[in-house]
Amino acid sequence: MNVRRPHISGIALAAVTAVGIGTLTACSSDSAAAGNTDKFDVVASFYPMAFLAEQIGKDHVKVTSLTEPGQEPHDLEISARQRAQLEDSDAALYLKGLQPSVDEAIGQSGLDTKIDAATLTELEDHGDVEHDHEGEEAHAEESHSEEEGHALDPHVWLDPVKYAEIAKGVGAAFEKADPDHAADYKKNTEALVKRLGALNTEFTDGLKDTRSKVFFTNHSAFGYLAERYGLTQEAITGVDPDSEPSPARMKELQKEARADGVTTVFYETLVSDKTAKTLADDAGLKTDVLDPLEGITDKSKGDDYFGVMEANLAALKTALGAK
Repeated sequence: MNVRRPHISGIALAAVTAVGIGTLTACSSDSAAAGNTDKFDVVASFYPMAFLAEQIGKDHVKVTSLTEPGQEPHDLEISARQRAQLEDSDAALYLKGLQPSVDEAIGQSGLDTKIDAATLTELEDHGDVEHDHEGEEAHAEESHSEEEGHALDPHVWLDPVKYAEIAKGVGAAFEKADPDHAADYKKNTEALVKRLGALNTEFTDGLKDTRSKVFFTNHSAFGYLAERYGLTQEAITGVDPDSEPSPARMKELQKEARADGVTTVFYETLVSDKTAKTLADDAGLKTDVLDPLEGITDKSKGDDYFGVMEANLAALKTALGAK
């Protein structure tokens, strides 16, 4: 079993400083013209960012996601129409290092409010990111990593504690950018953070006493979740869900399954389950869905972030033999 040695990056100490907010407000005539609505118009990079914006903004915001439902976010290429949409919005909320095309488009936009969720919590090196897309790896090495050859894991939303840290930063950014609704943003943020705290407690209690602590996944999205709850993730591929594992890696996982009492190979809803099922067949294991929550579709086991995370918890408890 490989031992992960997380490498912690620096963290922005003040959310307002990190997002570079100007004086733009949703209720000003300039803001309304920019967003073409009478609300605070937020463009989010993909589902976990859109969900935060919707939960914190509620009726005061209009949220548009650059990643369509069912689209694998790693593969997103920004269109000319989406670039224009960015320019017409009041704010962009994204996670730098996950989608290079989004990073470039937002960086080149004239928006005053650019909220990078990667600056609102600590990112870690979980050791599997070297399989990632060249663009993501090169960017992360340049901007975040102090260790050559590794990028930092962007999948922070799968840890409710880290997701709550990001929520607090986003809430502060919305308060600053749209002060007329600051009180509501603050109240909504507090409610969301409380729900995430309760979810963290559910995971902690549900996974503290299990027969096994090792789980297999199709791609390396669950490093933060595993670290938070004392588990070990073994991914068939790296962060790139479309990469192909070597025969040696498949044999290594078969041995580990026997040694660690692994019962299940998890796959996900937005990418092919072929590799996971091949490993399961070869090793005599079951398969099940562990959703990295990069998007909600009609195949998702839940209608929103909380519903899918509850389903993930139930799947992990079954696979790990929770008592």
